Amino acid sequence: MAHRRDQDHYGRKAKKEGFAARSVYKLEQIQQKFRILERGHRVVDLGCSPGSWLQLATRLVGEKGHLLGIDLQVMKVALPGHVEFLQGSVLSLDRRVIEERLGGKIDVLLSDMAPSTSGVRLVDQLRSEELSRTALSWAAALLCPGGRAVIKLFQGPGTRELMVEARSIFSRVKTFKPPGSRSESMETFLVATGFRAVDPN
Repeated sequence: MAHRRDQDHYGRKAKKEGFAARSVYKLEQIQQKFRILERGHRVVDLGCSPGSWLQLATRLVGEKGHLLGIDLQVMKVALPGHVEFLQGSVLSLDRRVIEERLGGKIDVLLSDMAPSTSGVRLVDQLRSEELSRTALSWAAALLCPGGRAVIKLFQGPGTRELMVEARSIFSRVKTFKPPGSRSESMETFLVATGFRAVDPN
């Protein structure tokens, strides 16, 4: 049976263009609308495997940028020298170590993290909300003033509260479902810009 990515336009296009997954076009469409990534940016990509977002982000930030991808799964795509990969859980990694590894605060946090789905809508929404809140906490800890974030979420009971939290630390917060998302999917993306540094006290 054909892999799901080969079953639609975006899947075929990703294979033809050498990207690891069809999800690359979601980030591309977010980038076209919001201009999140720029040359020279420091970027952390949570839930980066199989690597298509890192592949595109690498092109957008250029050789003077610095990218770090984190995932529980092994990274299978080849990446250039200014891109690092760390295998591990975002729930247990020390964010201060990440900051030290990148040489300071970051410009952009990306998160395409998704839970292992159970098929029970509410359970999957709650699991996704936990990951989205984790990504938001990473953004609060790692972003420099004016920084940006793109965070996947499954819309559910906690979405409104999550948006309120995001608006407390970003000057502009939108939700956006790119055309590359499957129509039946619950996913959307929180796109936040203008990070306001959080007072640690």
